[in-house]
Amino acid sequence: MTQLSRRELLRSAALAGLTLPVLSACATPAGNGGAASSAPVVGATSAANPLGFAEDRPLEVWIFDGGFGDAYATDVHEPLLKARHPKLEIKHNATKEVAKTLQPRFAGGDPPEFVNNSGANAMDFGALVQDGQLADLTPLYDAPSWDDPAVKVRDTIDPNAIELGSYDGKPYVLNYANTVWGIWYSQKLFEAEGWQVPKTWADFLALCETIKKSGKMAPFTYAGKHPFYIYEAILTLAAKIGGKDVLKNIDNLQDGAWKAEPVRQAAEAFVEIGSKYLLQGTAGLDHVQTQTAHNKGQVAMLPCGSWLENEQKDSTPADFGYAMFALPDFGSSDALPYGTLHAQPGEEYVVPAKSANPRAGLEYMRAMLSKEGAGKFMELVSTLTVVKGADEGRTLKPGLKSASTALAAAGDNAVWFLFRKWYVELHDEVAAATGQLMAGKLTVDQWAERAQGKADAIKKDSSVKKFSR
Repeated sequence: MTQLSRRELLRSAALAGLTLPVLSACATPAGNGGAASSAPVVGATSAANPLGFAEDRPLEVWIFDGGFGDAYATDVHEPLLKARHPKLEIKHNATKEVAKTLQPRFAGGDPPEFVNNSGANAMDFGALVQDGQLADLTPLYDAPSWDDPAVKVRDTIDPNAIELGSYDGKPYVLNYANTVWGIWYSQKLFEAEGWQVPKTWADFLALCETIKKSGKMAPFTYAGKHPFYIYEAILTLAAKIGGKDVLKNIDNLQDGAWKAEPVRQAAEAFVEIGSKYLLQGTAGLDHVQTQTAHNKGQVAMLPCGSWLENEQKDSTPADFGYAMFALPDFGSSDALPYGTLHAQPGEEYVVPAKSANPRAGLEYMRAMLSKEGAGKFMELVSTLTVVKGADEGRTLKPGLKSASTALAAAGDNAVWFLFRKWYVELHDEVAAATGQLMAGKLTVDQWAERAQGKADAIKKDSSVKKFSR
């Protein structure tokens, strides 16, 4: 039997609405560090097949059908792979419910070869690593690149992508899309109204007040049903105020990290936004509803990642002119300069270690990391990728161009956090508490206490493998 940890099985069962028997003797020992995820058996290698996958076995692919859809797989990556390996049978699948659909497969020892583990119903990465369910991606990164056999795959991509997909120094997750977070707006609207992108928090509040008084629309909203969208903004502002260590301390489960003054200041700042400037009913809206309200001119600004433009492509007016700006300066004593933003390789892909043909999953990744695969993906779904030079000769949509410009301006002042991937229970608690914070049901102190309490509980739980950066 292929085991998942008890905590992951039970959490996944709850998500999927399943009833699972209580595990006893077959439970994975806590803290095994993913030892079972040794490198898959290698078949015959060649210049055409450097990873030694079995061409006579199928490659089963599962793509999260979310903001990017799955056309990039069927129209770009799979044809690219098939052209080089015509004998390989590719079985394509898409789902909006990754954990619900695939968790039973992992638990039963029959996972597919390739999984886009993304979305609100993604599987717990930390638990998957802990339970030895994911293949080590080192062979992929050490393999010849798709475009130039003389260059290794690892030398063709942003090194942060490898670092952020690593657990205890081993890479298990391919972060493919270079996501840029910020406050999104319509260039057409701002130009028509004479509104300027705010550079300071005082300017931001003044802009919100101007928009509110105009009576034309609400100043601000976020996906109330998915409070990650707003806690992301809070944490980004906290890092800008206090420096990168603010988020590093949170990731590392440091004592009192959630009660640090920069975190409190950032939370208080967004509480003010929530009490004065939110679109009515925000707490009950999901991301699609808030983004649709944005497209319809019912709200001026919202926090989101750079997948937004593609996710809304079917409902956005042609001349809307998506653009984004980094969070404004909070004060003169900010640790990080204007232009600091949350940017990190994301949209995660994994190769299950116990699939029937895992090296085929690695070969799929190798094709994805080609300039053609990444460049066409970029154009199709309007997002940046981790592949160096993938944008050369490509036409970028307005929102993507704006995100690319902001990322370049940020330079080394990009910040990120990883606890959302490492400890899904902490993410769940922070999201729930932040929703209540923004709705006025928790004070900042109570919010920080809840977040810190969950972090402390995880830190003390010997059954949860700990990670650090």
